[in-house]
Amino acid sequence: MNAFAINTLGCKVNQYESQQIRELLEQMGLTMVLTADSPDFVIINTCCVTRSASAKSRQYIRKAQKLNPEAEIIICGCLATAQLDELNDIDGKVHLIDNRRHLAGRLKKIIKNKITNQKTHTYQTHQPKDIKTEIPSKIKCKNDLDGICELPLLTCFKGHTRAFVKIQDGCDAYCSYCIIPKTRPVVHSISAEKVLRQVKNLVNAGHKEIVVTGVFLGAYGQDTTIRKRWSDGRNAKLAELLDKMAAIAGLARIRLSSLEPADVTERLIDTFCRHRNIMPHLHLSLQSGSDAILKKMRRQYDISEFKEKIDLIKSRLDRPAITTDIIVGFPGEREEDFQQTAALAKEVGFAKMHIFSFSPREGTSAAKMQDAVTNRVIKSRSAMLHNLGNQLGRDFREQFIGETDAVLLENGRGRICGRSKRYFMVSVEGDGFQCEKNALVEVKLVKNTPDGAVGEFIRRID
Repeated sequence: MNAFAINTLGCKVNQYESQQIRELLEQMGLTMVLTADSPDFVIINTCCVTRSASAKSRQYIRKAQKLNPEAEIIICGCLATAQLDELNDIDGKVHLIDNRRHLAGRLKKIIKNKITNQKTHTYQTHQPKDIKTEIPSKIKCKNDLDGICELPLLTCFKGHTRAFVKIQDGCDAYCSYCIIPKTRPVVHSISAEKVLRQVKNLVNAGHKEIVVTGVFLGAYGQDTTIRKRWSDGRNAKLAELLDKMAAIAGLARIRLSSLEPADVTERLIDTFCRHRNIMPHLHLSLQSGSDAILKKMRRQYDISEFKEKIDLIKSRLDRPAITTDIIVGFPGEREEDFQQTAALAKEVGFAKMHIFSFSPREGTSAAKMQDAVTNRVIKSRSAMLHNLGNQLGRDFREQFIGETDAVLLENGRGRICGRSKRYFMVSVEGDGFQCEKNALVEVKLVKNTPDGAVGEFIRRID
């Protein structure tokens, strides 16, 4: 049996691309197994958005080598693309795919070579050569570059209730803390025809919820993520795609992964209002509540615009869930800047906040900035925002207690639970209640807890 395993690190875009890799290998007749089950091929889809993500990627590679010394170890993803010097400590012979355009072709050739060798009971030896990078690397790579071909469109999102669909890739905005423009520099979009075909495939496979994702969703249909280079500074193409997607029969839920404030337009909110299957949940990346820090971060908005878009959302949608990302301890962040962030969080009433402690990322301009905030202060501020976020989340959920809601069931680690329309977790209870994963059920929300809500089962609605 020719088997493969995939280890995925990082964002929803990486997870989507790993599913594409899975589909490609299954189309070639391979079987997906766990890394510990002695696969013939192990693919590590790496991340390098932070130093800890790079370290974790390297740990996955070493573990795969230790568990599967005879397997073909294939390294792809962002660390392989842009941070080759961080792979210097990886010994042994591996396949390093440092160009995404070659990913599908390289995978096909690596697998065909191994299968051919197995059939003839001979092992075709390649003379390893050093990978040519700006900083010499000790990694060895087989010289098996193939032509350019595409990864397949998805027909299912195996192992998940909610399916991700990538509609856009690449960023050239160069926020001062972000490495992504070096790992995904080519800004491009997936055609509406291909996106809609995938969504139909996923709905036919039984997925009830689609999460629309991309590196910079608001730039869908554009060839740059720098808004001032757009013809009018606005972009209606995302809303147009959502209109078409929402009309697909059987698609119960659509969610957007992440937006910036300027992506929220009247046209986009009109689309939310027109379609009941677009969930009242928007993730708007804030990063800081201080204009001074946002300017140092090179973000494309200020606080007045952020507040303006929050007001627009709340004026049109019924008690929407607004979630966000915040970076704590960016260089030069004063106590006053931090307090402005905390005050804005309270004013907005975020349903959930993802808090990230700043750590300098080599290769970004922020890594060279002066005025570093001490680790002690970062830890203290992070703890304060975590506590505030927990309280804001509980306050947000409280307003729905006593009402009914629809919950899409997921795996629950010993309990039956799932996501509400507004994305908070709901544990479902009820006498004799039994529903499998991926069932859509109506519940009455009866209790608020620190990590979600409790709902009493009423009926199945899918």
